[in-house]
Amino acid sequence: MSDEPAASATPENPPVPAVPASADGSATVTDEELRQRAFEACKNVFDPEIPVNIFELGLIYDVIVDPQRNVKVIMTLTSPSCPSAQELPLEVRGRVAVVPGVNDVDVDVVFDPPWTPEKMSEAAKVQLGFDL
Repeated sequence: MSDEPAASATPENPPVPAVPASADGSATVTDEELRQRAFEACKNVFDPEIPVNIFELGLIYDVIVDPQRNVKVIMTLTSPSCPSAQELPLEVRGRVAVVPGVNDVDVDVVFDPPWTPEKMSEAAKVQLGFDL
C-alpha cells in the first residue's frame, strides 16, 4: 500500500478520514450525520428562563460542517439583551464539542433575522401555552 495521498487530495483540500460511529469502528459517519448529531446536541441546551430546549425554541439557525470536521453553529437569542447571552453559546459549544468526530466548534450568534415566537416548533408552542 502506498503512503501517497489519493490523487484528489490537495494541500487546500486534504483527505478527511471517515469517523467511526462506534468504538469497534463498524460504521462511519458522514458530514451530514455529523451535522445531525450536532443539532441533536443542541437539543440538550435549555434556556434557563424557559423550560424548552433552544432547538425547539428556534434559536439554532444552522449547523455547518467543513471538510476538516470543524462545526459552525449559527444561532440567535430571544433578544440582544437576553440574560443568558454569555452562557448559552458557551453551553452550545461544549455540547457540540463532545460529539464524536467533531474537530472544533465555533458558535456565531446573529440577530438577523431576529428571533420571533413563530420560529418555535409546535411542541414548544404547546409546552409554553401558545395558541396554534
